[in-house]
Amino acid sequence: MPSPRPMRADARRNREALLTAARAAFLTGDADAHVEEIARRAGVAVGTLYRHFDTREALVAEVYRQEVAELCAAPPDLLAQHAPDEALRRFLLLLVAHSAVGKGMGEALESIMATDSAVFDDARTEMATALDELLAAGVAAGVVREGVNGRVLLRALGGICGMHAKGWQDDAARITEILYDGMRYGAANSARASDG
Repeated sequence: MPSPRPMRADARRNREALLTAARAAFLTGDADAHVEEIARRAGVAVGTLYRHFDTREALVAEVYRQEVAELCAAPPDLLAQHAPDEALRRFLLLLVAHSAVGKGMGEALESIMATDSAVFDDARTEMATALDELLAAGVAAGVVREGVNGRVLLRALGGICGMHAKGWQDDAARITEILYDGMRYGAANSARASDG
């Protein structure tokens, strides 16, 4: 089977413009933005939008996929710039910020919950894998406790970020810092330090 032809430069620009316009609309709370409005903001015709995305739900799913992909690409850079425990702390706080993005997109995302889209399962798997990378680096350096995997840590964050009260994000960040401190308690290096 021949591989699909690469997208022309103008088609690629149009697709990116559509994703940027949709992301801006959803994140500013305009979850009901119609495809016509998104196309207008992107400077393209509605037909162009539908050439790239069969449905509005497909566009929403792709915006969310991009958010998750950007988030999950962060661990290697964080580990290159920071000690493993600090890299983990920063990524945990990025996950809190991502949750705020998800809430901003909440109504838009609801439209794909009723479909067969695997976008949420895929996102959870990618985030858990990113956390596993950071946890492994922290355990290897002796600065993060053993025995916790990315999926468990992600579930803990889900509970923390599930708050709906005003100011939830500040509270979630503070609670995440406590969770982070707990992840360092009992680490190999801290255990050796307390023995000495």
